[in-house]
Amino acid sequence: MGTEKVLRPDAKGRVALGEFAKGVSSFRVTIDAQQRIVLEPFAEIPAREKWLFENTEALASLKRGLADSKAGRVEALGSFAGYADDSDD
Repeated sequence: MGTEKVLRPDAKGRVALGEFAKGVSSFRVTIDAQQRIVLEPFAEIPAREKWLFENTEALASLKRGLADSKAGRVEALGSFAGYADDSDD
């Protein structure tokens, strides 16, 4: 199944997840028919980046670019500093 560990709730019923929560911003909690508590981890993104995950063509292009970069299929095109616009911040 994966990593398993026994966690004990404190006096207020809280459970510290420690390393299990690394990189997680929130959890969806589900209680199944056998009364098991299931935590589904979420890593949220800023609203301004949401469009990328909704645009399959742009996301596929980004993934191709990352794969090309990882494989060393890149070409230096010089500085783009002249195109920088600080008004987007």
